Amino acid sequence: MTSDFMNPSPSVDAVLERIIKANDIPPRPLIIDRIRAAMSQDDPDFRQVGQLISADVSLAAGLIKTANSQSFGFQSRARSVQDALMMLGLDVTSRAVAAISLRQAFPNSGHYERFWDASARIAALSGWLAQRVPKPKLRADDAYTFGLFRDCGIVIMLRRFPAYTQTLARANKDSERLFTAVEQQDYPSDHAMLGCLLAQNWWLPEEICQAIRHHHDPSTIDMFESGLPLASRYLVAVSQTAEHILQQLTGASQTQEWPKLGNSCLRLLSLDQAMLAVLYTEAEELLKSVD
Repeated sequence: MTSDFMNPSPSVDAVLERIIKANDIPPRPLIIDRIRAAMSQDDPDFRQVGQLISADVSLAAGLIKTANSQSFGFQSRARSVQDALMMLGLDVTSRAVAAISLRQAFPNSGHYERFWDASARIAALSGWLAQRVPKPKLRADDAYTFGLFRDCGIVIMLRRFPAYTQTLARANKDSERLFTAVEQQDYPSDHAMLGCLLAQNWWLPEEICQAIRHHHDPSTIDMFESGLPLASRYLVAVSQTAEHILQQLTGASQTQEWPKLGNSCLRLLSLDQAMLAVLYTEAEELLKSVD
């Protein structure tokens, strides 16, 4: 037998696992595996899934809060995990659990609180905006999930590289280069790549994973031939517009991303400046409900 046969190339999963460990990417929570296993049954047992989620008090509370979010626009309110399950469905529940688990996957640190709070607001605005644009092409839950996971790679970079805060500051102020190009100048990876790896490992839909990977590249929004799924392009445009609205209303988290990406986002979403001004006003009310 040849040495190649005796030592076959490692599987894609094995390679991915090594990359994940090398980059300090949090492993997929066991609860996601359990929910997926329940979903794969011919006749999924909603009660079993509800019991799995209810065993974690913070997860249960988070799921109910998610179902009651204005981003989803449900007329009725969930008062229990079972209510939330019936309103969201198993597929959306699985993603909601992943989103709730994301914050828990990283050690508590006051340094990250502003980041998570901003992500929650961007997610809420994204879910709402996905339904509010002239020609809606996204489900609110997809936009909401993407908003939460979009920049999770930043926390991974902060944990792994102590000096990353300096790179982050420069990337936020750079009006010419891609945000990720500034990161790649200092490090072997960037937050978009690491965030995509985490999302893939946590079994998020591929359209969301690809949107995370390319969310700083205006060409992926503009060019239909870019190879990026249309849903991914809309996810990027909606979340970037949501972030811009948040920045306009709060003055916080200022970056140069809107000057670089804004026109592309508005074109794809069929928005003009007058419509954007209306969205500023409407979004201000929505943000009052996000804590």
